[in-house]
Amino acid sequence: MDIKGNSLYTQMQNMSLQAMGHSTTAINADASSIESVNKANPSTSNFGNMLTDALKTVNELQQDSGAKKTAFEMGDRNVSLAEVMIASSKSGIALDATVQVRNKFVEAYKEIMSMPV
Repeated sequence: MDIKGNSLYTQMQNMSLQAMGHSTTAINADASSIESVNKANPSTSNFGNMLTDALKTVNELQQDSGAKKTAFEMGDRNVSLAEVMIASSKSGIALDATVQVRNKFVEAYKEIMSMPV
């Protein structure tokens, strides 16, 4: 793989299309080729939106777990101990996964920043 400033993005787009099973042709780094890549990849979600949605989901799991714990402690008969434990486990696993993803991002950032230019 030839890494040049102008072609790196194009090569990443080609690899992305190949991974999704789309046929790729040589894509130039001009505006028309970027438009053709966007047409070939109908996904409009970007990484920032996906990360924000994931964090919102983790937050919702944490809030649901806290609400169920409070309801159980207050004596609500509609909430069982099993539901509280399952919600607590789900939120704990989601938080652990989020921390691991954050750690990987920090490692990748440090690695990129230590690369010679």
